[in-house]
Amino acid sequence: MTIHIIRRILPFLVLVLALPALVQAQELIAEKSFGKATNEIVVTFAAAVDRAVVENPANYRVYEEQDPDIQLVLESVVLADDQKTATLIFKEPLNARLSHVVSVSRLAESGAKATFKVMKPYLGYLLSILVGALLINNFVFTKYLGLCVFFGTSKRKDTAKGMGITFTMVIVVSAIMSWFFYQFILKPYGLNFLQIVVFIGLVSLTVQAVDTVLRKVNPALFSAFGVYLVLVIANCVIIAVPLILADNEYNFWESFMLALGAGGGFLLALYLMSSVRERMDLANIPPTFKGVPIAFIVAGQFALAFLGFSGLALF
Repeated sequence: MTIHIIRRILPFLVLVLALPALVQAQELIAEKSFGKATNEIVVTFAAAVDRAVVENPANYRVYEEQDPDIQLVLESVVLADDQKTATLIFKEPLNARLSHVVSVSRLAESGAKATFKVMKPYLGYLLSILVGALLINNFVFTKYLGLCVFFGTSKRKDTAKGMGITFTMVIVVSAIMSWFFYQFILKPYGLNFLQIVVFIGLVSLTVQAVDTVLRKVNPALFSAFGVYLVLVIANCVIIAVPLILADNEYNFWESFMLALGAGGGFLLALYLMSSVRERMDLANIPPTFKGVPIAFIVAGQFALAFLGFSGLALF
């Protein structure tokens, strides 16, 4: 009977004895986040720590919260000169969309332990997808997609704004429908090889609906678009977005942000280009460069300007 009671009490005694060390270890950790590189986690301590202990990869166990049985391979740990900031460098890139659990068996010679989660704020992650598609990875100026519609409808601001808004509506609606079809039909039934065919069909359906509405609501804008509204069906940007969200396994809100950012980026590119092309009509341009040649030169300059956003990290 006595042995049985001891067995019941023993785990609680161990927890009580270890609690001060655990609390002390948690207080040592001031901040944790993903690093600038895709295979890094940065941990900042509240006070200087023992370099020999902290830089030993054997003291760490890191895994994705949803897969605790799969331990990530930690190549090295680099402690800064101030002995407060440790950078955990992994063999493979980390999926920053998921929460990671870091378990440290030793933080000091005293044997203090710590377990903590590293994750990006989800709202920040959604905004990073939006801003990434809008500026950092603009589909026109950094990926050079959708140039046919871009050059064809960027001659006047009114046409550019109308096409940009229409394009954004089409890409958001088609991306949402593509996400539903991919998640609930193509993926469950192993029909991934039909992605492009299905996505083009959904885009065609959306464009046809917009075509019908514009024809009745705003005939002048419909006439200004001309053949370019039909070309939206085969626009590289509209096809690229569903393929990207399928490859990255984005959820609904992530897919919505990607589509909204891609559409907004196309609208921004059209407006900037139309503003310059309207001014170029009044400029003294050599006959050889008038029309499409000078438009390509201006687009190249915009592309160089948008390269300034490369490497920008948010949240």
